[in-house]
Amino acid sequence: MDETYDVVVVGGGAAGLSGALALARARRSVLVVDGGEPRNAPAEEMHNYLGRDGTAPGDLLATGRAEVAGYGGEVVRGEVVSATREDDGGFRATLADGRSVRARRLLVTTGLVDELPDVPGLRERWGHDVLHCPYCHGWEVRDRSIGVLATGPGGVLKALLWHQWSADVTLFLHTGPEPSAEEWTQLAARGIAVVTGQVAAVEADGNRLTGVRLASGRVVPLDALVIAPRFTARSAVLASLGLAAEDVAAPDGHVVGSAVPAGPTGATAVPGVWVAGNVTDLMAQVITAAAAGLQAGAAINADLLFEDVRRAVAAGPAVAPPPRPELALADQAQRN
Repeated sequence: MDETYDVVVVGGGAAGLSGALALARARRSVLVVDGGEPRNAPAEEMHNYLGRDGTAPGDLLATGRAEVAGYGGEVVRGEVVSATREDDGGFRATLADGRSVRARRLLVTTGLVDELPDVPGLRERWGHDVLHCPYCHGWEVRDRSIGVLATGPGGVLKALLWHQWSADVTLFLHTGPEPSAEEWTQLAARGIAVVTGQVAAVEADGNRLTGVRLASGRVVPLDALVIAPRFTARSAVLASLGLAAEDVAAPDGHVVGSAVPAGPTGATAVPGVWVAGNVTDLMAQVITAAAAGLQAGAAINADLLFEDVRRAVAAGPAVAPPPRPELALADQAQRN
């Protein structure tokens, strides 16, 4: 890690490995520093990844690491805690264990943290039968008894959406707002039951969710529970470079999380720093994050190419363009 890499990728998930793969195939020197804590680690399978639907998340990452290494890229375990800009325009990334590494460019793909509602028993079932994304898990719990835990204004919409996968949906108002008159009509029209009062705990029998217990003591049987986490960007490395995460709001104005702003290819406001995946796009699924990593990798390679050409021109002698006889003949013909 003493050398200067063309690119250091901070985070070894789908976005980071995809970017590293593109850069390694472009014959760039690439180092991926991965903390080994992928967001989707609790899930048994990932979905909506064309050609890899149903693959275990860990298997996809293991394959990705091998592919990056196959093209000369390096992947190491570690946590980058900060980064600074060097006098030459490059960067130095510092790891938690005190090691540091230099890079001409940085690609930060540190993802996000799902901040879960504070309900006893909920975290233990997260990613199994406590869920949040119908496109990720709806098919797996189709036609089963599904509860939706409202902790903000989006509870009614979630209940209506999950009804697409099951006719047996119950909305638990919990700490969410009272539905409007129009929303009550919509819920009734779709046959969605509504339970008032707060949920005190998630009930489970061994390795299976069985329901939720209300503060009143009543237990409502369920096969799955849908929640709305707060999506918080893992942005400490970017903050050390002056890139702050900003609040992200739903269309109704309710803040659902934070993300670091970036352009279409992942370029940030700090020259030489790119982002990809959930750290900048809260709604990105695995395939979306991988595509963003590829796009960022290509943009970084182009940026490095322009710098390489500038350096070569500055280091070499000035060269006049070669003569072009056809232009001289044309000029003479005009004078005649």
